Amino acid sequence: MSDRSLRGMRLGAQSMESESGVEPAPRQRVEYRTEDGEQVFVTFAAEAEIPATWVSKSGKEALLVNGERPDESNEKPVRTHWDMLLERRSTEELEEILQARLEKLRTARGEAVEAQKK
Repeated sequence: MSDRSLRGMRLGAQSMESESGVEPAPRQRVEYRTEDGEQVFVTFAAEAEIPATWVSKSGKEALLVNGERPDESNEKPVRTHWDMLLERRSTEELEEILQARLEKLRTARGEAVEAQKK
């Protein structure tokens, strides 16, 4: 049986195609730089639109070298829960509500403590 075994390549382990005659797509290498001076190089296709900012591997935002700074004035400022609350109520009104809730909580806890003693 061993004299009949076929010898050859492992299927899928190696490609039968060669690199001859293959030209890669044209590319461009773009440099970005973070505020602390870290350089980030990214390769794009030649016809790709280059973004003004890029997030580096360290998580910092990098700006395009020799590029225009992105216009951030169109973005809305982030509104927190506290900001939205202050739009509906004044600080004095919030203080009154807080004191009323604390008083209610203290009386409820006081009643619960007396019930455990009995």
